[in-house]
Amino acid sequence: MPSRSAPLAAMAAMCAIWGYSWIVMKVALRHAHPFDFAAQRLVLGALLLFAIIAATGRRLTLERWRMAVVLGLVQVGAFVILSHYALLSAGPGKTSVLTYTMPFWMIVFAHGLLHERMRGAQWVSVALAFAGLVLIVSPWRLTSLAGSLLAIGSGAVWALAAVMSKRWPTRGAEPLTFTAWQLAFGSVPLVLLAWLHPHAPVRWDGEYALALAYSTVFATAGGWWLWTYVLANAPAGVTGLNTLAIPVIAVIASWLQLGERPPPHELAGMALIGVALALLALPGLRRAVAGPAR
Repeated sequence: MPSRSAPLAAMAAMCAIWGYSWIVMKVALRHAHPFDFAAQRLVLGALLLFAIIAATGRRLTLERWRMAVVLGLVQVGAFVILSHYALLSAGPGKTSVLTYTMPFWMIVFAHGLLHERMRGAQWVSVALAFAGLVLIVSPWRLTSLAGSLLAIGSGAVWALAAVMSKRWPTRGAEPLTFTAWQLAFGSVPLVLLAWLHPHAPVRWDGEYALALAYSTVFATAGGWWLWTYVLANAPAGVTGLNTLAIPVIAVIASWLQLGERPPPHELAGMALIGVALALLALPGLRRAVAGPAR
């Protein structure tokens, strides 16, 4: 059984990796169509994990395949297709951050399928986080309704898959192996889409190679493995809300690296999300200070 701090550390690492991946994606899409980039990083990410599994002597097969297929097609395939269609329709700007309506969909699905209940300060956290997300996304400045709806749809699909994995857990499955097969099954529709959809070929250079390497090793192989681990060891609703750190990190990284200085309303949104996440973490910190019950 993992310690209480292990899922928290995994969540923090995942948020940092996926937050910065939005910046990497912006760079990569200067050189490649979204479908090519998505298919390449999923296939390479799956191959990397299979190589690690083989090198460490882990078992390459699963005892139960059904959830690996379902989550691969829904959580990876459908999510990536919808989010990349959003990028295609509206560009990799603030519209993409609409993907992170996921936590609010996750609360709804977790209530219906898992009977998880939000209590006390958690509802205050939800309200503050939603207000903060609205300020960051600035829906009154959106340039593409279609792209916005696709991004929201990707968040809903991601949330549904995450709750499904909690409702029908794959007990006994090694997280690394399960993640590798998820990526493998999820890459199939992306490869077909990249092949069938007419678009310009990838313009290969050093910048694109570095972006693809980061996305393969960290955002795809590492990020999805961390997400699988966190989902197995933390409540669905709280897990979803903590992912709101990702767009905050993305905005800060864009400011530092790309010079995209956030306006005051986005800074206010990040502050609200920070307060919401602090409220979520407070009960755990109190338990840690108090120590085990006697």
